[in-house]
Amino acid sequence: MSDPFSVPLMPDWEGLVATIMRTGNPSRVHHIELFQDPEVNDAVCERYGVLDGIEQSDPYYAEKYAIAVQSFLGYDFVRCSVTGLDMPLNTTTTEDTAGMARDGGRSYVDEHTGPITNWEEFERYPWPTMATASTRSLEWFEENLPDNMCVMGSGGFAHFAEFIVWLMGYETLCIALFEQRDLVTAISQRLVDLYREFLERLLQFDRVKIIWGSDDMGFKGGTLISPDDLREFVLPGHKLMAEMTHAAGRPYLLHSCGDLSAIMDDLIDGVDIDAKHSFEDTIELVTAVKDTYGQRIALLGGIDVDFLCRSNEAEVRQRVRETLEKCTPGSGYVLGTGNSVANYIPLDNYLAMLDEGRRFAL
Repeated sequence: MSDPFSVPLMPDWEGLVATIMRTGNPSRVHHIELFQDPEVNDAVCERYGVLDGIEQSDPYYAEKYAIAVQSFLGYDFVRCSVTGLDMPLNTTTTEDTAGMARDGGRSYVDEHTGPITNWEEFERYPWPTMATASTRSLEWFEENLPDNMCVMGSGGFAHFAEFIVWLMGYETLCIALFEQRDLVTAISQRLVDLYREFLERLLQFDRVKIIWGSDDMGFKGGTLISPDDLREFVLPGHKLMAEMTHAAGRPYLLHSCGDLSAIMDDLIDGVDIDAKHSFEDTIELVTAVKDTYGQRIALLGGIDVDFLCRSNEAEVRQRVRETLEKCTPGSGYVLGTGNSVANYIPLDNYLAMLDEGRRFAL
């Protein structure tokens, strides 16, 4: 392929925020991803010498790596959050068969039984507290991040629906919604309390200009639990996160996979999200919703992951152009994949997507 970085692009976090908030037409296309798999970033660094001059022995190697990779790829932000709040889960690990395979394989959460299936396990569970939390990376970025980049407050955050599922196991949760709703309520409230403190800490950092909650609530055919149960156990947590974020003058983005049509009005009018991420062609095209709820909130990504895996470079470029032509008028669209840059997406297809964004004239 041609050099995907022949069109220069300087980070501009203010332009990114303005695009998300739909305050005027942007001067160029902005790019966003929930994350890139580390194998993808490593492959980019190796191919283009991105890390030249950065020593692995540097105590802030990871932070300098993030700045180098993100700015090189054309992103306006680094992704960072409070760390040290892990919650142990029941998982299974299998071999990773991706082209850029992950050392140690891929891990999957047990869908049948989680670590909390009754009150005794709830009481014994090693719930994290903010006393164990670390803001080391946030502190470093606060002082050293380039002025034209910001911190995207994202990662390990606002997993209200996901952790209810993961902590109980999906099958166990479905039964508990009939037989142990008080236990589901207790887990939900514990998560709200944790993430309230989490976000309070995150918002103390001025370089954190955007908050991005991540919480898969659906599958191909609908929501994972009923819309009413989401309204009871999940959406109040996101509403609180949005209120706190807005009070601090930042936008609140939501990543959530699945068909959320039954709760989209709740998310927009009740939770008050500023943007929605995760689009899958078999559920809804980002170009199709530009004229519906895309008139009320910003749309993020939408270049389908399966499409990126199966298509050739010319097809990727054409789709990106068509998506930008439809979605960029009136602002409120940021280019990216439909989910994340997985290590099984051909690297050249990912780079072609970025290149078309650089070349597109608004």
